[in-house]
Amino acid sequence: MSVEGKNRIITTQRLLEMKSKGEKIAMLTAYDFTSARIVDEAGIDIILVGDSAANVMAGHETTLPITLDQMIYHAQSVVRAVKNPMVVVDMPFGTYQGDSKQAVSSAIRIMKESEADALKVEGGKEVIESIKRILSTGIPVMGHLGLTPQSIHKFGTYSVRAREEEEANKLLADALSLEEAGCFAIVLEKIPAELGTKVAASVKIPVIGIGAGGGVDGQVLVMHDMLGLNKEFSPRFLRRYHDLRSEMLKAFRNYISDVRSGDFPNDQEQY
Repeated sequence: MSVEGKNRIITTQRLLEMKSKGEKIAMLTAYDFTSARIVDEAGIDIILVGDSAANVMAGHETTLPITLDQMIYHAQSVVRAVKNPMVVVDMPFGTYQGDSKQAVSSAIRIMKESEADALKVEGGKEVIESIKRILSTGIPVMGHLGLTPQSIHKFGTYSVRAREEEEANKLLADALSLEEAGCFAIVLEKIPAELGTKVAASVKIPVIGIGAGGGVDGQVLVMHDMLGLNKEFSPRFLRRYHDLRSEMLKAFRNYISDVRSGDFPNDQEQY
């Protein structure tokens, strides 16, 4: 995959090399051209066009409402911006569960229309048929285990998953199944750190955590959360690297004040 004739620096093979060398993988979400360009310039390894766009871009309480067309739109915007990182797109709820033929059709649409590099699919053995059929077309797939937000109504809570031995064993078995099927990486969300370390050591493919401890091969955060734009969301795993919300409020209020006072535009800002 290329942008302006330049090949991506980060590929599935590069990620495998990073794991084998013990190099940590940095992954962030982005949903639009401007922010994706900045994230690319910063040197990120993977950009996730997450279905979390349903929350931070559209204001939904869960990720379930976002549609295939909307995910393609966000992915197109991001792909236009980036040159170096891998771009992974979430397959939205309802496009792959229970129907592997629909899964392939949805996956091909995303890849053809967005020109992204890979897809991410939530779930283990229950969606393995869909994952295998997508992989059979040559589309790279990243798995996602632990707290899977598309299944939030089944869980009934956003609390830590796989604390009990039975669920932890299933998660490990699912991770091995995803690797065997051909997934190039796995995201682990909100599970005990000890289990995250165990899974990362049990598979040869990279394991990227979000609330899965420091023993995995990389980390992912939602850009809006780590920039401090979303103050209502404060899980333990989130480190806020900036208070951008406060800075934006200050800038907006200064602008309003300048407009109302007549200070903006001044003589130098007019033609």
